[in-house]
Amino acid sequence: MRVSDFDFDLPADLIAQQPMEPRDASRMLVVAETLVDRQGSELPDHLEPGDVIVFNDTKVIPARLRGKRGEGKIEVTLHRQDGPGLWRAFARPARRLHPGQVIVFADDFQASVEAKGEGGEVTLRFDCEDGDFFQALDKHGIMPLPPYIKRGDAQVPSDREDYQTLFAEREGAVAAPTAGLHFTPALVEALAARGVIAVRITLHVGAGTFLPVKVDDTSDHVMHAEYGEISDAVAERINRAKAEGGRVLAVGSTSMRILENAADEDGTLRPFAGETDIFITPGYQFRICDLMLTNFHLPRSTLFMLVSAFAGLDRMQTAYAHAIGQAYRFYSYGDCCLLQKKVEM
Repeated sequence: MRVSDFDFDLPADLIAQQPMEPRDASRMLVVAETLVDRQGSELPDHLEPGDVIVFNDTKVIPARLRGKRGEGKIEVTLHRQDGPGLWRAFARPARRLHPGQVIVFADDFQASVEAKGEGGEVTLRFDCEDGDFFQALDKHGIMPLPPYIKRGDAQVPSDREDYQTLFAEREGAVAAPTAGLHFTPALVEALAARGVIAVRITLHVGAGTFLPVKVDDTSDHVMHAEYGEISDAVAERINRAKAEGGRVLAVGSTSMRILENAADEDGTLRPFAGETDIFITPGYQFRICDLMLTNFHLPRSTLFMLVSAFAGLDRMQTAYAHAIGQAYRFYSYGDCCLLQKKVEM
């Protein structure tokens, strides 16, 4: 398909710069045969006992670092761990970086350039063990907010908590699974009281989620790889629920992608541990997910392509036009929509 098929105009003032408080006060557009304006706290009303809701428990690390190479200033954004102390990162400016050079982020925190790749990517080796590394990163790093959330050079302390979901446990993401940002303890309790089964998977969101699609045809796009895990117990619980007639609600594109990546053709979910680069576009046949809770995404993005595959491109174009007309808040700190899978006739 043409990438231009997934384009739309979005007024800049609809891009949310701060999250809603409380989180479940965000608006929720229910997208099915019709469109219904609701609120995030009303999600349990749209689920049934025995349905399964799948959360991503990845935790965002403060992956942006500012340092110096000699007298020159360098900013890096870590995006993938390749081994103990070894990280791939995007560097600015990267032009003058070369293997063997040292970037000093603090007196007790530095890294050497192991390799240099394309597009400003470098591989860095940090001189500390993983436990010490994450401790130093927590001290010196900055939360890697997406570029459309404008902070300039300033840090907003509340972003450390705001850009983290209620379920964040396993460190490794450099972007938040933002659909999870709409949940509060009260909402989770309401889902449990409704009889909804909550399970957790892990997908460490990479910086590639923000990379623009630069090709004209979706078949030419190369998807970034991300590491994820689905445990034996979670796979068994989802398979049992589906066999008993329950539906599966994926919270966010990250949960959606790893679930579909780990599904057999007959719709059986298997345990998984590894990398996935699944790229879902219209025409894909969904095997696991029946519902999806997600934020409103960028035009021409792989995320808008995914939701268009799930709910139908025409339906999503209509839904986004409605959301813009009703001044819904877009992107990471914005509102959400509950999507029903389009059934092909």
